[in-house]
Amino acid sequence: MHLEEIAFHVAPGAHAVVLLDQAGWHGSAELVVPPNITLMPLPPRCPELNPVENVWQFMRNNWLSNRIFKSYDDVVDHSCHAWNKLVDQPWRIMTLGLRSWAHRF
Repeated sequence: MHLEEIAFHVAPGAHAVVLLDQAGWHGSAELVVPPNITLMPLPPRCPELNPVENVWQFMRNNWLSNRIFKSYDDVVDHSCHAWNKLVDQPWRIMTLGLRSWAHRF
């Protein structure tokens, strides 16, 4: 469903490339990839190519680690709270995703 939603928003005549890490759940023999999307897996063990990993780490380090959650809803509530705190700091999101080596060229 996620790929279908992405495909729907790709402009007519355009093609999207979706980068994925090598997590086991990102690949399945049953996965149907729309014709206007190409999946491009990142090399294994290369978090520097996937800046969102820094976002998750920042959220864990600052708002989600060292806690005991009482229930699934508690996990969701804390996660939403952490996400909303991060969204209120767009400068933080930009710096978490920066790769200094990528700006040297």
